[in-house]
Amino acid sequence: MEGVVIFLVVAVVVIVVLIILAALLFGGLRTSIMFTVHSREAVIVERFGKFKRVAHAGLNFKAPFVDNTTRPISLRVQQLEVNIESKTKDNVFVNVPVAVQYVIKEEQVVDAYYKLSNAEAQIRSYVFDTVRSALSSLELDAAFESKDDIAHSVEQTLSARMHEFGFNIINTLVQDISPDQRVRDSMNSINAAQRDRVAAQSLAEADKIKRVTQAEAEAESKRLQGEGVAAQRKAIALGIAEQYEMLRKVGIENSAEQLLLMTQYFDTMQDVARNGRSNVLYLPSNPGAVGGMGDEIRTAMLQSQAAAEASQNADVADADQRQRISAQQLRDQEKERADRARSDAEQRARTAQHKAGEQASGQTPPWAHPGSANQG
Repeated sequence: MEGVVIFLVVAVVVIVVLIILAALLFGGLRTSIMFTVHSREAVIVERFGKFKRVAHAGLNFKAPFVDNTTRPISLRVQQLEVNIESKTKDNVFVNVPVAVQYVIKEEQVVDAYYKLSNAEAQIRSYVFDTVRSALSSLELDAAFESKDDIAHSVEQTLSARMHEFGFNIINTLVQDISPDQRVRDSMNSINAAQRDRVAAQSLAEADKIKRVTQAEAEAESKRLQGEGVAAQRKAIALGIAEQYEMLRKVGIENSAEQLLLMTQYFDTMQDVARNGRSNVLYLPSNPGAVGGMGDEIRTAMLQSQAAAEASQNADVADADQRQRISAQQLRDQEKERADRARSDAEQRARTAQHKAGEQASGQTPPWAHPGSANQG
């Protein structure tokens, strides 16, 4: 009987122990004794609300019903986005998004947890104050250029203030400086106008170079053309001089200028007929002038024919007589022949002029009916 009682007592004790162990392993009592901390995190253990220790990654124990644990504190690099609206020195409102990257070190977990009630709000306040102070002294264009300087200023201010609270500022990034849409449109318009002005100046400079080059080419062309005209006139003058000298040798001295002028006149008429694009030719409308022009043409033709005959006769006579007579006799014969040719030419000219006068008195130009001269 006593053995049965002992067995029952032992069994009860074993059951109680098993129940306690089950409660510890699977019930709430387990969580009050054991807790797990993840990597790159830290948990603060408090005893009756007072700091006890910092629990690091792994399995940790605490006294049940006596110790409490705080929420896990991340030891990773964290980023806080702060969107700031501020005004520049030239009264332009801009929107500045700032990214603050910070981390809590293991030895500073206690300060980071106990010294600041709301760390993110306080970081935002410092960022707002620093960015607005920097932008208030800069104009919009200078603010765009000083974006890195603003970020560096924010980083220095935050690093000095937040380090004592257990927060280490790694980097501060000013992501953008964005003014109002109308301001951006105005800036784009100004930029486009400046680029258009530069483009217009470049086009004007190119056009200037083109015009100067054309003017230089035209000036060079006119200079060469003038030299050509001068050379042409020189050649014409030399040719006229040679013709005048030839006419003087054959005895036509008094009317040589008229003969040359009429020869040039006929050359001009031929050139007009050959190359001229106009089908209208201006002639004197006065009958007397027309008759005078006809007399001049007839006289010039007779003189030209006489000069040609005299020149031909002179050439033949020179060929026959130069072998038989002396130089003095040759000069005398040439002079006599020239006088005779001039006399014949003048006689023919007077006859032609007399006939032209008779026809002009009848109000009919001698060249109007070419066949009439032959009939007379």
